[in-house]
Amino acid sequence: MTATTSAAETAHTRIEPGILYFGTPVVLLSTVDRTGSPNLAPMSSAFWLGWRGMLGLGAKSKTAQNLMRNRECVLNLPSDAMAAAVDKLALTTGSDPVPGRKYERGYRYEADKFGKAGLTPVASETVAPPRVAECPVTMEAVVEAVHPLAEDDEAQRGGILVFEVRVQRVHVHDDVRMPGTDDRIDPDRWRPLIMSFQKLYGLGPQVHPSTLAKIPERLYRGPDIERARNQSSRANENRLTSGNQR
Repeated sequence: MTATTSAAETAHTRIEPGILYFGTPVVLLSTVDRTGSPNLAPMSSAFWLGWRGMLGLGAKSKTAQNLMRNRECVLNLPSDAMAAAVDKLALTTGSDPVPGRKYERGYRYEADKFGKAGLTPVASETVAPPRVAECPVTMEAVVEAVHPLAEDDEAQRGGILVFEVRVQRVHVHDDVRMPGTDDRIDPDRWRPLIMSFQKLYGLGPQVHPSTLAKIPERLYRGPDIERARNQSSRANENRLTSGNQR
């Protein structure tokens, strides 16, 4: 039998791109340092499963250090209208001195990330890091596990960490909610900021009806939602602590 090659089979060319950012939502990740000062870092190595998220970060970054120490964060999701504000945080770091590899890439130390981007910090309910008022979606979360990446490679070992976070609160602007519902985001109203190969994009309109969308969203609700509902706010916890100390 003679093997033949179709046009479809020859349509690909082998390449070796330096990064594989094919398009993921930008996250402004807020944390606090050992003094309680907030840090705000743009990142896009993130994905969600239920009310859990996986965040990939350089182990020496200020955000990773804050997460390891305090185990709390807020995942602030900017809209495409916030691209200019997000870009102001590019090449900034909360680490002083600036780590070597970041210094080589042109990063500089910035103490006030919120001020640099012109964004407004607002108090969270269950965690110490503040939320970003201008972001249409903010998610308060705690770190449940830390997974090292590329442990099989001596050259990369210890350089990247993946943080598993559990969401405790989701806050949204009313203009991205689906009309007539209490707990749903309207995909036609929510316009996330997308990072694709280091460039910023918006999300276009729906290109085709989705069969998956026929599944009622309530069927995806997992036990972490009930757990989050039972999580007391920090304000309530502080009042209870103060009352017990009197």
